[in-house]
Parts: sequence; C-alpha cells; structure tokens
Amino acid sequence: MRLAPLVLFLALAAPATSQQASAPFTVQETGEGYATLDDALSRNRGRDFTVLIAPGVYNECAVQQAGRVTFKAIQPGTAIFEGACEGKAALVLRAGGAVVDGLVFRGIRVPDGNGAGIRIEIGDLVVKNSMFLDSQEGILGATEDPVNITIDRSTFSGLGQCHETEDCAHSIYLGNSGSVTITNSRFERGRGGHYVKLRVPRVSITDNSFDDTGGDRTNYMIDLPEGGTGEIARNTFVQGTRKENWSGMIVVAAEQRKYRSAGLSVHDNVARLAPGQERSPAFLANVSGERLALGTNKLGAGVRPYETRQP
Repeated sequence: MRLAPLVLFLALAAPATSQQASAPFTVQETGEGYATLDDALSRNRGRDFTVLIAPGVYNECAVQQAGRVTFKAIQPGTAIFEGACEGKAALVLRAGGAVVDGLVFRGIRVPDGNGAGIRIEIGDLVVKNSMFLDSQEGILGATEDPVNITIDRSTFSGLGQCHETEDCAHSIYLGNSGSVTITNSRFERGRGGHYVKLRVPRVSITDNSFDDTGGDRTNYMIDLPEGGTGEIARNTFVQGTRKENWSGMIVVAAEQRKYRSAGLSVHDNVARLAPGQERSPAFLANVSGERLALGTNKLGAGVRPYETRQP
C-alpha cells in the first residue's frame, strides 16, 4: 500500500522550519519530550520504548546502541530525515532490535557511496509504511547473526548507484544468517545496482511491484548472489529500457553457492517489458546448480521463462 497522494505531497513539501517546534521527539511511555532524536535515545538508553516523531524535515540522524526502540511518525509520511551519522545513514541501528514506522528518508549521500536511510548492524528490524527516496541506498546492513528483517508497505524510489564509487549501491542490500521478508512494497526509478540484493539463507518476497520503466543504469530486480530458499510470489515486474545489466530479472547464486537453493519457489508473478525494450531477459536465471521450484508465472512477450547459467 502506498501513502495517499495528499499525504505524500504534504510530506515532500514540508518546510524545514517545521522541525523547530518544541520537543519534536516524545517518548510515548513517559511523555518526555526531546529536542533531538539523539537526545531521546541517549536519555533512555537501555530501555525498550517508542519515540513519537512530529512532522518536520530533520537534517539530523541518530545511532541506536541499546534496547529495543520503535521510531514512529505521529503522522505517516510527514517526518522526513536527510542527515547521516558516522558517514552511514540517518538511522544506524546496533542494539536489541528496532521498528521504523511511517518515516521518510530523503537525499542521503555519503563519500563512500552507501548513504542509506537505515543501516542495520545488530538486531532484528521491522520497517513499515516508510519511504526511501533519492539516496544512494535505502536499507543496508550485514551481520553473521541469525536476525530477521521484515519490510512491509514501503516505497523505494530513486535509489542505487554504480557510477559514483567502485562498488555499487542498491535499493535494499542485506546480509545475515537468518531471513528477510519483503511484502506489499514498491520499487521504482532505480539509479543503478539491483533493486533487492540479499545474502541470506531464507527469503520471502511477495506481493510487491518492481517498476523499472523510469530506471537508469539498473541491474536485476532481485539478486540472491549466494543462493537461498523460500518464496518469490505474486510480484509484478516491468523491466525498463535503460539497463546496465538486462540479462535477468531474478538471478540466483551468481556469485557463489553459499546457501542451498533447492526448492526456492517462484510462482504467480507477472513480468513484462516496457515499450521499447528490444532485448529478451530471463525471468529466472539459475546459477546454483540445484533444482528450483518454478511454478506458473504470467510473462509478457520477450521475457524468457528460465535459463541455467554456469558459475
């Protein structure tokens, strides 16, 4: 589900001076207000709590170092963050877990090319009703821990790059030894790299839309570079014409075979090419050497259903 057009308009048009209202950050459990998000976190360090964020454009950032924290916009789509901590992200998360609900992350860029809305380093993460706009990366993070990350009803637009630095950035780039679930979300207008790149053993990517018609220098819609099992289902894919790598929409184990891929279920998706796309990509490209569970998918003209590749 996308934010209503009026709410989105108000969010993007909110004046910078709106953040000057007193106590824009309020801890729900105590009613205490704070001038900055960092103050709210540091004064309540070690506790589990919800910080309510007033409408505004915030050129600031915060690092969560303890507890389980919910970052929640009082009105979804009107709390906009444009800063980056530690040269990484607006929110750097390294604690017991976090929920991000209704926030907007916009225009975040850092020298190493990985400026993100969220950098997840430790703990589980739930993201919902949020937007990631015109930055180098949307959500980025890697850990060897078996964490679980869930992304629901969120928009990723104008993200990614492969031309600013040697390594690419992507709309979502996550690695862990647990799982990643992405549902009911929209990916569009990529600016390089992949829309979703996951180095995890278990994935669930369902009921999303991938609209690459406005993309520029983009690569795969979904890249599982080390393999993985789970489900990719009921998504809609439209591949645009300005691709850096057009050869596949979903690609499995292109870099290595770290995780088992046998039984990965890909079914009930819809995929087509944008007008003017004259190349013929594979809908599913398998480099794992294992048997995937390719079900019925509705593919438009020029989209090849399946191909196997050598590593």
